[in-house]
Amino acid sequence: MTRIISVVNQKGGVGKTTTAVNMATALAAIGKKVLIIDLDPQGNASTGLGIDQAQRQHTSYDVLVGASTLEQAALKTAIPRLFVAPATIDLTGAEIELVTMENREYQLKYALRHMPALWDYAIIDCPPSLGLLTINALTASDAVLIPLQCEFYALEGLSHLLKTIRLIQTKLNPAIAIHGVVLTMYDRRNKLTEQIEADVRAFLGRDVYETVIPRNVRISEAPSHGKPALVYDLKCPGSQAYLRLAKELIQREKTFTTPTPNPKAA
Repeated sequence: MTRIISVVNQKGGVGKTTTAVNMATALAAIGKKVLIIDLDPQGNASTGLGIDQAQRQHTSYDVLVGASTLEQAALKTAIPRLFVAPATIDLTGAEIELVTMENREYQLKYALRHMPALWDYAIIDCPPSLGLLTINALTASDAVLIPLQCEFYALEGLSHLLKTIRLIQTKLNPAIAIHGVVLTMYDRRNKLTEQIEADVRAFLGRDVYETVIPRNVRISEAPSHGKPALVYDLKCPGSQAYLRLAKELIQREKTFTTPTPNPKAA
């Protein structure tokens, strides 16, 4: 059964798409079959994987409105075992269309319920907002991963996001869990970075990944070449960090997917 993980932060520029693309690439590199569902109208995850506009015949918008199946939309990438359901600017209109739909928060969940067992993971790259597209992603997901930039304003945004996730758990998807918060754009030379890390770890404890993603020029350059950082420069510090993040995610998965023993059955 495919595990669905949304990568979410309503604040732009925190490394959300970079995390989604490179974590998915790292999972594929260690043998997992992975689908990225690009749910951001900017389509940056699609571009960062080398998918040009002409290839986007069936998109995540089509899947969301029932015009295509996920299998039709999924495109192979240059990375073995990694696929992407691309996005176009059409998704901007989806926010408006969803408003008038019955059960509007569940449309993506309905679209994914017949997902073929082709992938171990589906990673949803959400838009930088808490609108209906993101709510649909959270309602359809098993877990959420939150990239958090190491700056003061990011902490304010985190509290709003956690409140939204709690509302989703209460009203729409009680099964969703916080997979973890990953600190991005980490600069060990900056005292503020250390303070932000200390505050986040004190507040969220084990929900924060041990792995941090450093500021790295090679990570920033990679999308302009249509490649994940792990393909563009495997040995750079950012790529190595995403490999460690993928391994940590797999370890955390054991706590989410292992059934709790029933003492009465003993």
